[in-house]
Amino acid sequence: MTQIIDGTALTLPRREVNQSRIRLVLVEDHTVVRDGLKALLELESDMQIVGEFGCLESGVAGVRGMQPDVVVTDLALARGSGFTLMGEVQRISPRSRNLVLTGNDGEENIRAAFDAGAHGYVLKDAPYAELLRAIRTVSLGERFLCSSTARKVLFADFSGAAPPPTSATPDESLTVREREVLTHIAHGHSTKAIARALGLSPKTIEKHRANMMRKLQVDNAAAVTAYAIRHGMTADAPPAQIRPG
Repeated sequence: MTQIIDGTALTLPRREVNQSRIRLVLVEDHTVVRDGLKALLELESDMQIVGEFGCLESGVAGVRGMQPDVVVTDLALARGSGFTLMGEVQRISPRSRNLVLTGNDGEENIRAAFDAGAHGYVLKDAPYAELLRAIRTVSLGERFLCSSTARKVLFADFSGAAPPPTSATPDESLTVREREVLTHIAHGHSTKAIARALGLSPKTIEKHRANMMRKLQVDNAAAVTAYAIRHGMTADAPPAQIRPG
């Protein structure tokens, strides 16, 4: 099958007859963005929107029931994060592919997303043709980086090459409380939500967060998330135990 994208002919493997359309689930907490995506994608003859959701919980439930070919998700979601969603997708719908559609082009976010289970990464300001290409590519079992992010991060890092060496276990200098804060941050929880969950003040949480980030030598939440995922620390602090805030 040949697709013409931006004047370039691309030959793609044929899909099975009973899978002639790519079944998509959209998870995006901005209604205007979600509605716009749905309106555009429904014009594509080889794509079908089977579900659209605005938060982590409904997204997980929808993927579990619909078992889509591709889940298109933002990294920032209501009551959770796209990182957590992608991990859940791998568990409850292993044949589904995760495609991140976000406005964040930070290298740490890109790496953390692929560590969490992303198969593709596209920025919201990318050309629409590039989003279509990403959906079709990941649906066929391949990985995809939009051109603007590929220039920042070597594609080989995400296409089967061995990851850079990391320590075998989390930094032993972290206290129990700092580890708890780390895993909550990795799940996308706010300082106020973490404070409620742990029965501490937001100021105390900020102190633990600062100490933890200093010990790990990271300087933002995306880097914390990447560290937690690489060291298997995201199984703690399930999102269901956290109220938004």
